[in-house]
Amino acid sequence: MSKPYASVRLSPPKTPVGGRIVLPGSKSITNRVLLIAALAKGRSHISGALKSDDTTYMAQALRQLGVTVTENGETDFVVESSGVLSASQAPLFLGNAGTAVRFLTAAAALIEGETVLTGDAHMQKRPIAPLVTALNAAGVRAVAPSGCPPVTVSSRGGFANRDLVVDASLSSQYVSALLMAGVAGDAPLRLGVKGDDIGARGYIDITLTCMRAFGAEIAPTGPLSWEIANTPYAARDYWVEPDASAATYPWGINALLGAQIDIGIAPGDMMQPDARAYDYIAQFPNLPEVIDGSQMQDAIPTIAVLAAFNSRPVRFVGIANLRVKECDRINAVATELNRIQPGLAQEIGDDLLITPDRSLIGRRVEVDIHTYHDHRIAMAFAQAALVIEGLRILDPGCTAKTWPNYWRDLQSVGVEMAFE
Repeated sequence: MSKPYASVRLSPPKTPVGGRIVLPGSKSITNRVLLIAALAKGRSHISGALKSDDTTYMAQALRQLGVTVTENGETDFVVESSGVLSASQAPLFLGNAGTAVRFLTAAAALIEGETVLTGDAHMQKRPIAPLVTALNAAGVRAVAPSGCPPVTVSSRGGFANRDLVVDASLSSQYVSALLMAGVAGDAPLRLGVKGDDIGARGYIDITLTCMRAFGAEIAPTGPLSWEIANTPYAARDYWVEPDASAATYPWGINALLGAQIDIGIAPGDMMQPDARAYDYIAQFPNLPEVIDGSQMQDAIPTIAVLAAFNSRPVRFVGIANLRVKECDRINAVATELNRIQPGLAQEIGDDLLITPDRSLIGRRVEVDIHTYHDHRIAMAFAQAALVIEGLRILDPGCTAKTWPNYWRDLQSVGVEMAFE
């Protein structure tokens, strides 16, 4: 998209959809590796990386903290660092990049001085209090009056207390943030998770894999506890695998249309937890009656929209954390499906029940789909717009958060659309 448009209208295809799409790199991995490389002394070359709003905010924040981050081509970053972050005179503005805000809030504890982290209006509604509480327990002064950004972190350059417990019931990113910052210090860091309530455990595993790739030594001390040695990171070259959350959209389109979109990588070759969504999507139109989304949260909007055309109702459980993403994704999906046809979706506590109607396929329904400035809502509802004529998706530019070329890439495989 060369300019911002108010909406896009997709046309149900009259000819087969197919071809090769090159997925963007994983946002989750890119932002982890950018930070870890910034904490490593030397020069790291990151290839296959995602270039999007979220990673742009992370890279710019690292530059403010004294790290040299250069961009080579569309998928490469070069990070050169002394291994020590410097205080920034200006606040770090991070848009609505949840990974960047949470990871850098913990990393700010390694900076001597005061760091202010903030974001846009959406970011200022996303909770960060559990991470702030953990930092205060570590002897770092962290303040977030609203429980959401902006956050002010004042530190002498590290964690004074190196035996921590964090409440990760709202987000596993709090754990990842503390893990990545934990290598710095004069003694190992012991980190545990409060209780056993944690979603998206797979993303913690991604964090551990990325850390170890840069030389970190981590030993599990329990199901949800670790000891991180105070061994500095070592700069290295790193390839970022394609984004599994992004892969769910072409997988969904293939299932719904019988399309032949090739993304160049098999689900089993991805370490990201959202890759397991393929096992469900491949069952369409016979999705199971209950789907536990706790370990593939970003994939749920994709599968939920697909479920509107399933052969039987589907109840999504284990998805409470979707309420504190870029928007309340449970409510957003339910609201927009019911805008297409009342009764398609129902919120039951923090569960989402989809009661499908396959007769919608091929019908015309003149409806504007609101996207809540949320990239995943926009891309998920593109599926519906390919089988229901008349759907118009508002704010299509919001996909720049993780897939800037999403609409162009759909056009490249035969999807017709008109921007307004």
